[in-house]
Amino acid sequence: MRVPVSNFLVAIFILASLNSCGQKNGAVKTSTKDNSTTTMDANAKLDTITFGGGCFWCTEAIFQRLNGVVSVESGYSGGKIKNPTYKEVCSGMTGHAECTQIVYDANKISLAEILQVFFKTHDPTTLNRQGGDEGTQYRSVVFYRNEEQKKVVDEIKTGLDKSGAFTDPIVTEITAFDIFYKAEDYHQNYYNLNKAKNQYCEYVIVPKVEKFEKYFADKLKK
Repeated sequence: MRVPVSNFLVAIFILASLNSCGQKNGAVKTSTKDNSTTTMDANAKLDTITFGGGCFWCTEAIFQRLNGVVSVESGYSGGKIKNPTYKEVCSGMTGHAECTQIVYDANKISLAEILQVFFKTHDPTTLNRQGGDEGTQYRSVVFYRNEEQKKVVDEIKTGLDKSGAFTDPIVTEITAFDIFYKAEDYHQNYYNLNKAKNQYCEYVIVPKVEKFEKYFADKLKK
């Protein structure tokens, strides 16, 4: 199912006030438990997309709540070394971006709808920076897996630029997917495990999630 770009251009300003992640306070709770999955229908049509929009704690928390998303993992893509660690990626020297890899049921949600949320929940006009996070690891990027995905991303990006949805041009990198490295266990399901005891979750992620839930109420998981 394809959703025309024009269907959501008018609403693109709604979440413009969502600032991306600031400096991290460090890991709080380590757990291999992952609550990012959801029950699949027998006839599910699964597809995968990988993108980065700043801190992966923030993007993971949002997309875990989006109806049609089957699983969400935080990790690293777009770099030049194998099996990077969080410390190495944070140095900005590996070329990786903090990313969220999403498996979704295309019978329930389209790639265009997922990208609608993606563009509305971070600032795609700032180069290598989201809020207080600076460096190539926090760049806005979409890693497409095939030409059909690339076409959808290109159409949406071009449409948003032409519409004047943002004051500045979109600088989101659109590049072919190569490999995704899953981040360390303590990064997975981070917000759900730490929101009650971590100031970063309280002051940065909570406002983003609340606004997402308000403006995408019709797309939330039950």
